[in-house]
Parts: sequence; structure tokens; C-alpha cells
Amino acid sequence: MGIPSASTRVLAQRLLALEAATESAADARANEAVRVCEKLRIALTRFAGADGFTALLRRSLALARAEVPVLQTEAFKPDGCLEELATLADAETGLEAAASITAHLLGLLVTFIGESLTLRLVREAWPDASFDDSH
Repeated sequence: MGIPSASTRVLAQRLLALEAATESAADARANEAVRVCEKLRIALTRFAGADGFTALLRRSLALARAEVPVLQTEAFKPDGCLEELATLADAETGLEAAASITAHLLGLLVTFIGESLTLRLVREAWPDASFDDSH
């Protein structure tokens, strides 16, 4: 799996922006990725199970580490949630890290289940958002 497509990166940035709009400035940057991953975890766990989601997130993180080296210390909780990403909120690379992890997660989904099913899962996680022009 290489670099996510431009349209996948746009979708990732859009999801991060949706989450940023729902929280205060103090929770900005990397915390957005935690919330995006949590919403995707809920939708994907129903589809692929907890282990399936955790495997996808682990692979996403491994791919993102190649782009954003500060992610080397990121770890997972047993339920598949990101543990330390919130500590990057004040870091200069927090937004880059958040976008990279999210884009790789979406890119893996597109690779394994296709674009239309990925978008269906995204729409399920963000039912009030419109994604027609993002992909």
C-alpha cells in the first residue's frame, strides 16, 4: 500500500475538519484524528470486528510513521484506540500526523472493500455530513 490518493487525503482532511468544528480550539489538531478513528472504529467494528479494525489501524499507523516520524511513539489501547496521539495536539506536526493516519486508514479501506463501501461506512459515521463532492 502506497501513499493514499489525493481524493482519499481530501476525504481525510474533510473528516478532520468536521471533527474540528465540533470541538473547542483546545481539543484541536491531533485530537481530531482520535475522534475520527473512534467514529470509524464503531462503524468498522460492526463490519469487520474489533480485531479487523485494530489490524487496519495498526497498519495505518505503520504507514503514517514513514511520513511523520514523530508517530514512532504512538501506541494502541487494547480496544484499538490511539493512546498518545492527543499529546501531539500542540506539536507542529500534529495536524500532519492526524491527516496521515486518517488518510492511510481510509486508503486501506478503499483498497480492501472498495470506494463505495468505504464511503457508505463514512456516511454511517457522519450521517449529517455531505460527501458527494469530496470523492
